[in-house]
Amino acid sequence: MLRRHLSIAAFLTPLFSFAGLAHAAEETDAPILAAIEAYKADVKAEAAATADARVAQRAVDVMMDPGNPVIGNPDGDVVIVEFFDYQCPFCKAAEPRLRELVERDGNIRHVTIDFPILSDVSLVAARAALASVKQGKHEPFHHGMMDHRGQITEDRIWTIAARVGLNVDQLKMDMQDQEIADQLISNMNLARKLRMVVVPGFIVNTHVLSGLSGATETAKIDFDAEVAAARAKAQM
Repeated sequence: MLRRHLSIAAFLTPLFSFAGLAHAAEETDAPILAAIEAYKADVKAEAAATADARVAQRAVDVMMDPGNPVIGNPDGDVVIVEFFDYQCPFCKAAEPRLRELVERDGNIRHVTIDFPILSDVSLVAARAALASVKQGKHEPFHHGMMDHRGQITEDRIWTIAARVGLNVDQLKMDMQDQEIADQLISNMNLARKLRMVVVPGFIVNTHVLSGLSGATETAKIDFDAEVAAARAKAQM
């Protein structure tokens, strides 16, 4: 029995020693971990500042390009820019909150930038959206496309177009206009300059909220707070 107690004691001793070392390591590691988190925060802040600076340098192209349709108040005091793809579920998830804010506020210029990067049908949808402007139906068409859940097909595009009152035959002809191709190329070039790589990409005035990394959680964007912050900044 004594021998058994001695063997248990011999086994437990290094465990207690290890626990002590682990506790000491935790105390020693704490400032290291804090330094790592501080570094990450600095890198994130610097990246955000750099992204905002890139937008500020191209503010006219980002916010005032006449080729990109506007929803809401064309003369609004705050501009929300959205790089989007009609196949993007995250764009569609954010749409109800954004639409409600634009309608409720009444003084927001919502610039829609077609950024068809997810599929071949995305490009067809983008062409259709830009062509719908010629028939004065962009807003209802855009809303109809964003309200659709699931994958967009070409047949679905024509169905939505007809439902909102577009002449589909005319739409298909207008989609082939060179100016629409030029606008989409311009959008792609702008996205490249801003380092936009994912959708949705949201910008409020010159502050980038998303689009630079897939790590951004669009659902956590507080559009009301961002608009309020933009207005407060403009008054400084």
